[in-house]
Order: sequence, then C-alpha cells, then structure tokens
Amino acid sequence: MRRVLTQSMLAALLVSTLGAAPGQHDLGPRLPARKLVEPEPVKPYQVGKASWYGELFHGKVTANGEIFDMHQLTAAHPVLPLGSYVRVTNLSNGRSIVVRVNDRGPVTPGRIIDLSYRSAEILQFSRKGIQKVRLDIVSEPEG
Repeated sequence: MRRVLTQSMLAALLVSTLGAAPGQHDLGPRLPARKLVEPEPVKPYQVGKASWYGELFHGKVTANGEIFDMHQLTAAHPVLPLGSYVRVTNLSNGRSIVVRVNDRGPVTPGRIIDLSYRSAEILQFSRKGIQKVRLDIVSEPEG
C-alpha cells in the first residue's frame, strides 16, 4: 500500500509540474528596443574660399568703427553680425583659429571671408593669398 501511495504521489507531482514547464514569464508590458542614436555631425556654417587683407587697409576704419590692425585676429564677412567669433579652418592643412568679425567683405565674388594678414599667416596661406576654408560660428554678440 505504501508503494502504491508513493507512486500515486509521484505521479501527481509529475503531472502538476508538467503544466509549469519553464518558459517565458510574463513580466508586464515590454518596452520597445532602443536604438543607439549617433549624434549628428556638426555642419559647418560655410565652406569656401578665403582671402586676406593687410597693408592697404591697415589703420583705416572698419565697418564696426574700430581701426583695422592687420596684426590682430579679425575678419570681414558679408552677413555675420559684427562682433561674432568664427573658427576658420584651413582645409589643406587642418590648422584653425578663432577670429572676430569686425568688418564687411569680401568684395571679390566667390570668396566667403577676408582675414587679417596675421590670421592668414597663422593658417599658413599668407603667401598663397587664397585658401579653401571651413567656417564654424563660435559665438554671436549678445543683444
């Protein structure tokens, strides 16, 4: 009798565990899988030809009223607000500087910025005269 009882209990236990076979547990609603989002690369404000100006305009009044000094890190741009700071990168050698826009120009079609002589010197194109550059706005004047 004991043997029959033991076998019956074992059979009942076996049947009850078959219904609880391991599987996926319901833990509530699933969140959608997240995709890794790569940050978009920062687009340049402008890419084009830069030129420089120096002695001919040295000591003359700029568009913002200050005296042009060809040895300062300044630039002329047709539309950026005067007082803006722009990073200029020489695309042939990767050198870059930050200049302040204090004048209007360039007047030659096809050019996007005129740099002071010192700026062109640092970017290593003062002998060449014209260079393809990338402009990135660093800051605009407040107010």
